Amino acid sequence: MVKRVLVLLALLGLAVGARYNLGTPISEELAAQYDLRPVVLPDGRGLPPGEGRVDEGERIYAEKCASCHGARGEGYPFNRLVAEPFPITPATEPAEFAIGNYWQYATTLYDYIRRAMPFGAEGTLTNEEVYHLVAFLLYMNGIIDAHEPINQKTLPQVKMPARELLQLDPETKRRFPWLTLP
Repeated sequence: MVKRVLVLLALLGLAVGARYNLGTPISEELAAQYDLRPVVLPDGRGLPPGEGRVDEGERIYAEKCASCHGARGEGYPFNRLVAEPFPITPATEPAEFAIGNYWQYATTLYDYIRRAMPFGAEGTLTNEEVYHLVAFLLYMNGIIDAHEPINQKTLPQVKMPARELLQLDPETKRRFPWLTLP
């Protein structure tokens, strides 16, 4: 009896879905917009051509990022992006994590911004815009100079402070052994 009810509900769900065009396939153009391959690896493989500068990144940040991350990356209402480099310990609150003290590779910062930002319009930034934003955020965290261009060759060479601050746990051979990532 229960199986018959479940089958009936499933058929009813399919009928309702078909009536309201639920599950309508998306266009090839829309699918291509979200196909952000290749993945950018820590060593820089997968970085597209382009170049970013701090001044242009500041303009793009004010337009597309400040409403979520604060005017200068201080983090309101969402995560902070700018902080002084300091060691992350088990006592560090997640709200204290920022690019300057937590992010280990500048190249993966590029990849994350390209795939996940801006919120609600993910994947809509051009490669150039992402380079500009990365340049601005690295500058704001004191990692690069204001006139240093960021591109396919220079980004993998950026030395992130967190690479030195975050050591492998001797027991687990993992970084951040006290964090459980989703």
